[in-house]
Amino acid sequence: MAVTTNPLGPNESVATASGNYDASTGSVGLDTRVPGAPTTVSATASADSGGIGNGGLIEADIDDDLFRFNSEDTPLMNLMLKAKKVKVNSPEVDHYMIDEARSEVTVTTDSSGNNFGGSQLMQGALPLVPNDVNIPRPYGTLLVDGIDGYTEDGQSQTPGKPLMLFVTGIDATTGYPIVRAVNGQKSSSTDEYGYLPIIPAGTKCKVMSNALYETQKEVDPDLIIPQPTRVYLQKRGMNQIVSDYFESQRKRIPFTKALIAEQAILNFKTKGNRTLWAGRKGKFKVNVPKMGMQYVYFTEGVRWQFKRELQHAGLWTFEQLIALAKMFYAGEDVPKSAMLLAGKNLLESLQCIDFSNHPEVSITNITHAKLGWSMTRIHTVFGDIDIKREPTLDKLGWENSGALIGEDRLVHYQRTAEHSFNDRVDGEEATRSGVLVWDALALKGSCHIWIDGEGGSTQSRTGVVTIVMLSELNSTGAPQDGVVYYVDSANATLPNGTPVAQGTMWQYDAMNTTYTEYTGQLTF
Repeated sequence: MAVTTNPLGPNESVATASGNYDASTGSVGLDTRVPGAPTTVSATASADSGGIGNGGLIEADIDDDLFRFNSEDTPLMNLMLKAKKVKVNSPEVDHYMIDEARSEVTVTTDSSGNNFGGSQLMQGALPLVPNDVNIPRPYGTLLVDGIDGYTEDGQSQTPGKPLMLFVTGIDATTGYPIVRAVNGQKSSSTDEYGYLPIIPAGTKCKVMSNALYETQKEVDPDLIIPQPTRVYLQKRGMNQIVSDYFESQRKRIPFTKALIAEQAILNFKTKGNRTLWAGRKGKFKVNVPKMGMQYVYFTEGVRWQFKRELQHAGLWTFEQLIALAKMFYAGEDVPKSAMLLAGKNLLESLQCIDFSNHPEVSITNITHAKLGWSMTRIHTVFGDIDIKREPTLDKLGWENSGALIGEDRLVHYQRTAEHSFNDRVDGEEATRSGVLVWDALALKGSCHIWIDGEGGSTQSRTGVVTIVMLSELNSTGAPQDGVVYYVDSANATLPNGTPVAQGTMWQYDAMNTTYTEYTGQLTF
């Protein structure tokens, strides 16, 4: 591979096909960076900034505020530093995104054609979808949606009061739970048991508490098999080299060594913050001179850890904001608080919501108790949403997007505690100081929601529930398989003409061209 040198010198402009490039410029074109250069008198004097001339160092007034360390530039990293810390001994960690237990199971047709219910059947094997078969255990109870039960004597139906089933055992052939009706219909009021009615496919059954006989003390344990995700901890480092001569001349320099260190740390944190958001998981070996082959680990950014994504294009309405709060707080995993880290365009859209018809809405400015940030809080009946701008999302091209995060649902994995060092540079009159960090940030639970406002694909992906507002279905084209549509307006109908109530969610099945009401559970 050919190597091209710059004959103009390390700090001169080099013309490129895309325009002028200067290694000393920052992100907005200001001459504020000399990347990769040690802090020496010569290197500093040659930088055309800060009132430093080409001939040497001069004293000049400087605005100290420009050099103050601003922690609010990296909200996600500061949020990670305040999160629950877990010390680990390996760069590879099995992370369990443990959700709350399932609250319902779904009835399906039996593949063998078994007729469940009817014909004076006292008990039978309840056919369930494969993911739900092992959830009901003997002596458990199930409340059946949409099927009315009967009075205690079994003679009169009780409209609006559902049927309850009691699990007496497990069918040895199919693995289905064998159930008996607790409040079913009886031929005679003196009968001890009632009949099982026919329960249609697709019926939801709520998982209730178990019911034990008088002397019973042993029951089957609940099925709890967490599925881990392998998380990689990425090692990050920051070095700074200061020559002895530079240190001896510090009285003549218009900024102190501490201020230089602050800028180095700020640069280290901003790049690390981008990695926490958008880094991609991976590892491979590199050949280290005198040390042999060693692994380099790359951590997965939280953007790719979300299990729920809300696709939203255009302006926000008050109803959609309330729907967002409902999806966050009213799911299977209920967090204590909601923090929305938003790009600038999403922030603008939320600011422009018309609240004139909702005087009960409370929008206040708060100071976060733990982080000290100034934030905007919107109060809803489901819970508060604390909003803060995240500049890193703008840098990554996600100005229209944001992350609704449960602050108490973050885990900060650390292999070793952050530490600093000061070493003499071999063969040089200089000191190398630095910071080493080996960590990863992981989401816990399923409450977190990524708001995708960049117009990305609405195609449902494995392990992710994609949500689209029903009012935006026309703009996104035909309904997509597996996508959940939230009804965000009154008097709405699905594309197949079915009237649906506002606030409900419907998942589309492309194979059967049907819509099934979605309960908010992560069923992949």
